[in-house]
Amino acid sequence: MAPKNQVLAKHDDDVVIVAALRSALTKVSYPTSLGELLQQADVHRVAKEGLKTHHLKNFFQPSFAFAGSVNSILLFLLRMPVMYSPPGGARMAALHAGIPNTSAVNTVNRQCSSGLTAINQIAMEIKTGQIDIGIESPQPSVVIGAGVESMSQGYGARALPSASDIIMSNQEAADCLIPMGITSENVAADYKISREVQDDFAAKSFQKAAAAQEIIVDYDDGVRDGVTRESLAKLKPAFSKDGSTHAGNASQVSDGAAAVLLARRSVAKHLKLPILGKFVTAAVVGVPPRIMGVGPAYAIPRVLKQAGLNIPDIDFFEINEAFASQAVFSIQHLKIPFEKVNPVGGAIAMGHPLGCTGARQVATALAHAKRTGEKLFVTSMCIGSGMGMAAVFVNEQ
Repeated sequence: MAPKNQVLAKHDDDVVIVAALRSALTKVSYPTSLGELLQQADVHRVAKEGLKTHHLKNFFQPSFAFAGSVNSILLFLLRMPVMYSPPGGARMAALHAGIPNTSAVNTVNRQCSSGLTAINQIAMEIKTGQIDIGIESPQPSVVIGAGVESMSQGYGARALPSASDIIMSNQEAADCLIPMGITSENVAADYKISREVQDDFAAKSFQKAAAAQEIIVDYDDGVRDGVTRESLAKLKPAFSKDGSTHAGNASQVSDGAAAVLLARRSVAKHLKLPILGKFVTAAVVGVPPRIMGVGPAYAIPRVLKQAGLNIPDIDFFEINEAFASQAVFSIQHLKIPFEKVNPVGGAIAMGHPLGCTGARQVATALAHAKRTGEKLFVTSMCIGSGMGMAAVFVNEQ
């Protein structure tokens, strides 16, 4: 059987997605706590997708993974001050969201890939049997991988990290603290990504997202209709006087949440849950911190090799637009047709709540694939401090 057909084949021990949902992304702080936002993004909305409320107590065993990024996602769970993270906050958020107290909780933090890391962690626990969710189990289970972030409240001068002089004496270690906007300028300079190319890419992100909002129920308030390369050319550089990165070709500061519900295929069939797609595999790589944005250019080939696939096999890609410079470089480096990337726009238009993005991309991609009938897609993002992550999924809707 050809590698692509092997990936598309269905087996009872596959890890499948039975729901993938997200909140709207907003540029300003939610009036509710992130626990309430998480509740909106998964339990209540998952129920609307076919997982009945009574299944929660019967089948939500035994794990719930909760993704964070950079600052703890729990800082604002109960409207706490920015620098305070309540003990057991993830547990509090899970209980608040309606997860039974018999379910365990953990947080993961791989910065911008935290949402995807949570999904991958759960998938691996299902595959290895650490989560006992076979239909022979007394309580077969479905498991959530979620991501949530409030950047409007949690980022700024007080969130800047620091390190000891000993650590800072190593240049690459010190480079991990370079502001993300400067790493964007580094990528643009090193790989000669012009301002015009960045603005053209950013304008198309806005245009695609604005068109897509006509078929999306929730409203992402960062999307602006009518953006063009010419209008973006009027904006001043944000990080360097002679730079090319500015507010219009970089991801927005935004808040949001997303959740992906996973199960073994045999369990999903047993519970008569809708199977939206299949998780195939994921990969993480490291890259130089000063050009951290190039991560997708190296994570995508790694994950495709693991899956036995090539770029032409993939119907479309969700590559996070932390900055136009790094997204453009990754696309050009891999020779991916631009029309196959972020078909409904990306983070430049929608926003990039760091911990949310990995799960948000999966929800966005599955919704797009359902409309178009496309089968194979890849999600990927760069990661602060110099990494990249990518994952392969199959649409089965």
